[in-house]
Formats: sequence, C-alpha cells, structure tokens
Amino acid sequence: MSETETIIRLAAKGDGVTASGEHVRGALPGDLVSDGAIVELGAHHVEPPCDHFGKCGGCQLQHADEAALEAFVHDRVVNAARGQGLEVGEVLPVHLSPFRTRRRATLHGMRTQNGAVLGFREAGSHRIVDLAECHVINPALLNLVQPLRGFIARHGPPKGAVDAQLSLCDQGADLGLTHFALDGLEATEAALDFARDNALARLTIDQGYGPETVWEPEPVAVTLGGVPVPMPPGSFLQATPDAEARMIADADEWLQESKLVSDLFSGLGTFAFALRDGRKLLAVEADRSAHLACKTAAVRAGGSVHALHRDLFRNPLQATELSRFDAALLDPPRAGAKAQVGEIAASDLSRVVYVSCNPSSWARDAAQLVEVGFRLSKLRPVGQFRWSTHVELTSLFER
Repeated sequence: MSETETIIRLAAKGDGVTASGEHVRGALPGDLVSDGAIVELGAHHVEPPCDHFGKCGGCQLQHADEAALEAFVHDRVVNAARGQGLEVGEVLPVHLSPFRTRRRATLHGMRTQNGAVLGFREAGSHRIVDLAECHVINPALLNLVQPLRGFIARHGPPKGAVDAQLSLCDQGADLGLTHFALDGLEATEAALDFARDNALARLTIDQGYGPETVWEPEPVAVTLGGVPVPMPPGSFLQATPDAEARMIADADEWLQESKLVSDLFSGLGTFAFALRDGRKLLAVEADRSAHLACKTAAVRAGGSVHALHRDLFRNPLQATELSRFDAALLDPPRAGAKAQVGEIAASDLSRVVYVSCNPSSWARDAAQLVEVGFRLSKLRPVGQFRWSTHVELTSLFER
C-alpha cells in the first residue's frame, strides 16, 4: 500500500491532484488519498444536488462546495497566465453563475423501443443520460424536456441521435432540431402542434439541408444593451445573463476613456450595443447571419455601432487600421486570436480588453501582447458554466 497523500488542488479536468502529481477522480483539496482512492474526505465535499451527477457529462464538480469551485475557477485562469510567465497586476474576485441560469444548452435525443431518451451525454461516451432533472439550465428550458422527449418518441428518426439546441430569446424558448427528418404531412403537422402547444418562440428543423424555420409567430430577437437584435437560428449567446453582465461591466469600466473601440469577433453585438453610450464601436464578425443581424440592429442604435463583415482568422484587422482606434475589445472562439493579436501587437494601440472562453489559448495570445510591451493589468476568472470544468475570463492589457 502506498503512502497516504493530501489533495492540494484540482486539475483542469476536475481530478484531485497530490503534491507528487497523482490524479484521483472525485477527490477535492483536503482529501486524503492512497493508491488512487479517497481514504478520508476533506471539508470541501457537499451532497450533489442532482441524481444524474457522476454519470451525466454536463457537470464534473457538483460535489464541491463554493470555496472549492471558486478556487478551481481562479486557479485555472491564474495558472494559465503563470504557465506563460505572465505577471498579473490585479486578480479580481471570481464570478460564479448561480443555479438554473443557463439560457442555452444542446441536448441529445434518440428513439428507443419504449419511447425516447433526451439529455446530455455521459462523460466520454455517446450514451445519452435521460434527463429527469437539471440544476443548471433555466427552468423555462427544462420544462420543454418532457414534451420534447414525447415528440421525439412519436416522430423522431428511427435510427441515430437528434440534437436539440435550446435558447432563450425575448419571445421565449427557441428550439432547433438537427438530424430530424419530418416524414410526411402528419409529422409536419405534429411539429407545428408541438411548437404551438409549448408556446415556442421558434422551431427550426434541419432535415439534412440546413435549418428551416417551421414555426415563428413573430420575429425572434434578443435584447443586447437595450437594442432588440434579430437572432438567427443557432446564434451564440453568453451562457448566463449574469456572466454577460459581469463581462460587460468589466469592459465598460476598463474602456472609460476610450471613445473609438474596435469590437473584434463581435457576434450579434453583445458588447458593442452595451458599450455604445458615449462611444463609437466597429463590430467585426465573420459569421454572415450574425453580422447581418448586428447590422440591422445597428440602425436602431443611432449610428454609434458600425458592423463590418470580415473573417479575422484569415484577414485580421491590420496594424494600421487598428491604430485609428483608442482601444480594442476581443472575444474570440476557443481557438483564440493568434493572427489578430499579432496585428494588435504591431499597432499603436495601448489598451486591449480580452474576453476568453479558453484560458490556454488566451494565455498564448497574452504572452504575445506582453512580449511587445503590454502589461496584464487586470484579470477576472469567470465560471458561468457552474459545476463544469469550462472556465472563462475577462482581462485588461495596457502599455
């Protein structure tokens, strides 16, 4: 039997780690472990609220208390910075989203001999956990699970999984189904009945040729910064309204003196419309549908937001273009923004707000900025995916 050790931290995938580097699944800081098993629980364990925990791949840390969760989110971000040799001026308090606040989620469904299953996948598997409860997603979305399961049981494809993308918009719940062929008039009418009976804001179905809207009583929109923005099917939204508000507040504070801002990877305009008071913003986005939605809404914003369609991976804003702005804000996908950050580094910009959903790619890009004279002034870890190992952040660079 090996020597007993104490778990000192949580690794990126949620395993407990000892000082010698041993990883133990389900262990938390303060636990005593031996031979890869917990022999004594520490003070940070709580009873997981969901019966699916341990099987469902949606959550990895429901057994951790608030202190352990905050420490995990903090360490994931700060350790990513330290791994690149970055010095942080100020690490701001962690933001953790509350229970049942997720306003978007993708579930998976499948017909079975006895009906259908619908839920998240098991960790590391294609098997679907049939969702009976969820303490993460908004109740308005959770309430659709049971009727949607019944609809899939009656009209879903006989083989293969269906993806169900759920989002909340101004008009209510937006549902997009993929890998879902409507077989005949009866199935089509049933889809319309389902949408009406469940008061859906919109129902889109992808039968293999892209999403087609089959139900939308009034144009679907999401209000961003007080501006109703058309919401194309499959649109990206920050997962929780509270985290979105926290990120916007950070950006607003850090851009106080900036009157002309380039908003890069702008999406529908989450930051651009929220930050337009007293500023002018160029909202740059590659996705055509998101760009057109932002452009349409920009007219209502009174000219303070200008939308530009441009692929910043293949054709980043050049250093000379960026130098015309007082600051840049970027919120790229998980891959980060290596090419665009290279142009920022070569520009005359002295202020950059970087919002990230991937501490690793962010740290790589941050190192590139620091190398040319930027300093990482402020850093806030954000855990909007409660109980998940997915961590986000806001950061300010100055030179």
